[in-house]
Amino acid sequence: MSAERPSACRLLGHQVIVRLPETRDAAAIASYYATNGRHLGEFSPAPGHFADTAFWLLRIPTYRQEFLDDRACKTFLYEPDDATVIGAANLSEFVRGPFQAAYLGYSLSGTHQGRGIMHEALGLLIGFAFAELHLHRIMANYMPRNARSAAVLQRLGFVRDGLAAHYLYVNGIWEDHVLTSLCNPAWQPQD
Repeated sequence: MSAERPSACRLLGHQVIVRLPETRDAAAIASYYATNGRHLGEFSPAPGHFADTAFWLLRIPTYRQEFLDDRACKTFLYEPDDATVIGAANLSEFVRGPFQAAYLGYSLSGTHQGRGIMHEALGLLIGFAFAELHLHRIMANYMPRNARSAAVLQRLGFVRDGLAAHYLYVNGIWEDHVLTSLCNPAWQPQD
């Protein structure tokens, strides 16, 4: 890894701001999960404590430290007011060495779907991951019935790598997942 590693992630789009959370965001993040619990539950149920501001006051410093330690880039999506949380987009489980990869996970408020916000947000985050975090491969997996996820990943250029049977335990059953990835065609080794 280069010594030029970014110390923050703040990405401005037309409809959305993608950034690392700050302590001031704890209540807004908790509100996002409280408001969207049912909506998110089918594909990515969040634990009940995600709707607790106190949990996020403790968790936000961990997210920021994981970024500084080059282990993850866990961001939230904000309205242009930079205060209202409308989603999440995470690059996690960084693997360096010969792999240079991470997993992508994301969610969006039910009231914000169908407007291209997730496509914009993920485009910003992927650009940052390739240009600034120097990742070569981003992997994203989704349940076969999650048509919205399939569509956004396809529009972003992700390719299907296969199907993993009984991949994740979600809502009391082992769910199959479509495995996809996107590689950075401009990736070069760093000194």
